[in-house]
Amino acid sequence: MSAVDVLTPVLGLPPQRAAGTFDALQREWGVALPEEYVDFGRTYGDATISDFLFVCGPRTLQSYAARMGPRMERSPFVPGEVLPTKGGMLLWGNTVEGDQLFLVDRGDGRWTVAAFRRNWADWYESDLTLLEWLRQALTGRIAVDWLPAWPERHTLVPAQQ
Repeated sequence: MSAVDVLTPVLGLPPQRAAGTFDALQREWGVALPEEYVDFGRTYGDATISDFLFVCGPRTLQSYAARMGPRMERSPFVPGEVLPTKGGMLLWGNTVEGDQLFLVDRGDGRWTVAAFRRNWADWYESDLTLLEWLRQALTGRIAVDWLPAWPERHTLVPAQQ
């Protein structure tokens, strides 16, 4: 299923067509990014969800990974390397509280959501892929101990250019 199929009931239709693609970045990093993530980025772009969750899209992923990736690799709570390091995890976003959101390659074509939870000083892992994790997290079905009580309707604000 596509990002629109899974997330429209939660986020509504994308406010506009996202700008940019991940093609050049994938070539530069020598990696095929997870299809769900690419689909989300192509559909929703770089966006903030309900003033709490920022998702990197085609315009911000490379600069965010360059800035935060080395910090996360030095953290005693993050169990691995971060892309563009070969075999690294994809750092795809953050919360306003400084939690860092990752996709971990499980080696079978599945990338699942994990997070460094800053206020908890620990590592969180799920067995859910990005779209299912977002759907469940934004409806309060999972991660309720460290994510906010969400509003009845979410707002999605595209990042400023």
